[in-house]
Amino acid sequence: MAFSRVTSVQPSFPESTLVTVEADLSRGLYSFAVVGLAGKAVEEARDRISAAIKHSGYASPKSHNHKLVISLAPADLKKEGTVFDLPMALAYLRAAEEIQWDTDNIAFLGELALDGTLRPVKGVLAAAVHAQRMGLTALVVPKENAAEAALVTGIRVYGAENLSAVVRHLSGEHRLPEAVRGSYERARPAPLVDFRDIEGQETAKRGIEIAAAGRHNVALLGPPGTGKTMLATALQGILPRLSFEEALAITAIHSVAGVLKDPILLDPPIRAPHHTASYPALVGGGAVPRPGEVTLAHTGVLFLDEFPEFDRRAIEALREPLENRSITVSRATGSVTFPANIMLVAAMNPPDHRADPREVARFKRSLSGAIVDRIDLWVEVPLVPHAKLARSREGEESQAVAARVAAARERQATRMRTLGTHTTVNAELQGKHLDARIGVLDEARDALVRAAESLRLSPRSFHRVLRIARTIADLANAESVEVAHVLEALHYRPKLSV
Repeated sequence: MAFSRVTSVQPSFPESTLVTVEADLSRGLYSFAVVGLAGKAVEEARDRISAAIKHSGYASPKSHNHKLVISLAPADLKKEGTVFDLPMALAYLRAAEEIQWDTDNIAFLGELALDGTLRPVKGVLAAAVHAQRMGLTALVVPKENAAEAALVTGIRVYGAENLSAVVRHLSGEHRLPEAVRGSYERARPAPLVDFRDIEGQETAKRGIEIAAAGRHNVALLGPPGTGKTMLATALQGILPRLSFEEALAITAIHSVAGVLKDPILLDPPIRAPHHTASYPALVGGGAVPRPGEVTLAHTGVLFLDEFPEFDRRAIEALREPLENRSITVSRATGSVTFPANIMLVAAMNPPDHRADPREVARFKRSLSGAIVDRIDLWVEVPLVPHAKLARSREGEESQAVAARVAAARERQATRMRTLGTHTTVNAELQGKHLDARIGVLDEARDALVRAAESLRLSPRSFHRVLRIARTIADLANAESVEVAHVLEALHYRPKLSV
């Protein structure tokens, strides 16, 4: 009887963990034990592994009087999911001297079907990133996961259809083809809603364009049916595509969460949870902390329709990601900080002057001043007269708006490099950078100071208006912030008081 050791990875975010799968075979009555804080799915792997080994043409643990113990180290790390099926099966086969291979600098992930077929698992990209970082040279995964793992450079990736193919690869009988990273460039799909399809909301469309150019948080206010959801949907068609680093980060998050549909996300994600979503679903949680919607929207947009209807605790929790671009989830087992660099789009139907005073009071109570103060633009989406809707009129296409937004983003990125800051958009400019170096004319600054004193703006509101004015100037390809830019920025002050 013998002992063997195989390497695997526990996919997680923000940091995965290398897991050593050890197998020990000894004589005695048949038993199959898995130790090392294994979750339910890992415990159930015993029967899947035994059947898969048998149907792959090898002697299963049940066919001999073997006492098999598989240990997953580190023992104090909770092991979850089905990624350990393949490495546990290989560890047994190696201990039973059914197979041997020369190098241990390789990791394995995959779920086994009863017939030995490998099924795809979630979190492969995050696992590949960590394996490469830890110095491993190769990774064997299910064939369906190979394209995702191949996004990581510096590590060889092999995709296998079944357990037998992995065994033949390791023995040198038949090598698996190495996965090659596909083309990162793909044509951008047509937007679900084009700007030209939205009739009569020119002011609101202008507000959305400014928000997209500077990645500003925006609130859409108006009666039901005026086009708030259409505006939020059209936003996706004018946002610049992600850089490769951003794409890799958000793809890894979606992979770990099990919501990844493509090998890589090239466009900023737009997440739109329902207002009945729980607090953990929105900000993250669970016994083992998992990312919530604010993290799934990282580098993209979090669209919250019927914003005041969300749980008050969840709304208040947004203060952290809106301020720090991250969210910390604390549990008894420890704290995890997830990235949450989001652009918030909050849609709401504020009661009008004819509404019951109690309804008005309830609406105001739902939004704290701290949340209101962290939303940059407040855009009204009013009812459009029917006569205006009836007129056939071709509006500006999303493609033209997207070109202006991309040019404005490039001007911001160039300026940020000059300022020596890590941010690339105006919404993230810190107060210490909001000085003469961002190009504000004296008369524009004087106009802002007078308005701030008249309107009693808080310091945060003062800086917010200045950031928006800088974005408006960037959209106009203006070198300096002028009085007109400041006046337009003031137009987007909060339209409600709480």
